[in-house]
Amino acid sequence: MAITGSLLFWGFMLVTSALFYPAALLVRGATFPFDRRLRLLHLFSCFWASLYTWCNPLWRVRIEGKERIDGREAYVMVSNHQSLLDILVLYRLFVHFKWVSKAENFRIPFVGWNMTLNRYIRIERGSAKGNLSMMRSAEAALREGSSVMIFPEGTRSPTGALGEFKAGAFELAVRSGRPVLPIVIQGTAAALPRRGFVLRGGHAIRISILEPVSPARTPGNDAATLRSLVRARIAEELAAVQGGEPGPNA
Repeated sequence: MAITGSLLFWGFMLVTSALFYPAALLVRGATFPFDRRLRLLHLFSCFWASLYTWCNPLWRVRIEGKERIDGREAYVMVSNHQSLLDILVLYRLFVHFKWVSKAENFRIPFVGWNMTLNRYIRIERGSAKGNLSMMRSAEAALREGSSVMIFPEGTRSPTGALGEFKAGAFELAVRSGRPVLPIVIQGTAAALPRRGFVLRGGHAIRISILEPVSPARTPGNDAATLRSLVRARIAEELAAVQGGEPGPNA
């Protein structure tokens, strides 16, 4: 039954993505002359991605602390990364940001093509030139007022435990002077494990928005110190909510 349900879910995603991508093209064409940051296209993408958690009875999603997000601010958003499902649930925030994602994802039919439409930010992993290009694109996005979303672990945790953070997001925050917005995701590793495609039901998913951290208020305005501070806060929140059960859908 679990395998059948999972096949239906992935089939539904494939069919609807083929339908939504042409709609995304229309949104891009209609709004680009007056929406240079592509906010409306991103909101459409939020709706598209959120559909898969809204319509799935196996998952309950709760968002806490969204009031901490100032819509006028451009953040370096950082989140722990447990599962492919993290991407879908972060769209549930319905706030404007540009994803930083590995270049291979932009080649995925429909979904990756929509990432290109949104001017999300590519990173060529393992390439110094690719990292430099990513940093320049991310700095440009922040200057224009768009937040940037990064998984500082670089990849999904193989165990669900919090991994080490790479430096890039925190160097970006220090260089741009923008605050880091820590986000904690809990429950996605159980709902959709890293290895495999079978969905698991009965799992509550929690997204917690923590207080922003200003680089200027970090001792020495130092990227390494900022990284340690933010990782410690995310680890503390993960420990605090371990075993907690979110309430109704957000």
